[in-house]
Amino acid sequence: MAQYDSNLDNHSVEAQTQNSVDKLHNAVSQALSHPAEQLIEQAEQSRTHAEHAILQAKDSLGNDAVEVAEEMLGEEVQRLEQAKKTLRS
Repeated sequence: MAQYDSNLDNHSVEAQTQNSVDKLHNAVSQALSHPAEQLIEQAEQSRTHAEHAILQAKDSLGNDAVEVAEEMLGEEVQRLEQAKKTLRS
């Protein structure tokens, strides 16, 4: 039974991590579509949350389990930087 519970916990951590990155994607998409300081700030908050979720997942699951989420995070950080440049223009 303990192994089954552990697998559920691992799946939950992975799902929460993926949800954090998905929310970041949505926030960055909004900021790119409608460049505004408030949307950039919201995307920054989502980025911080996603980074924290990935760090927690690494601690409990190991690096391999969050590799895809980390790659997605990197892409979203680049998109966020583009949104910031658009706002400054």
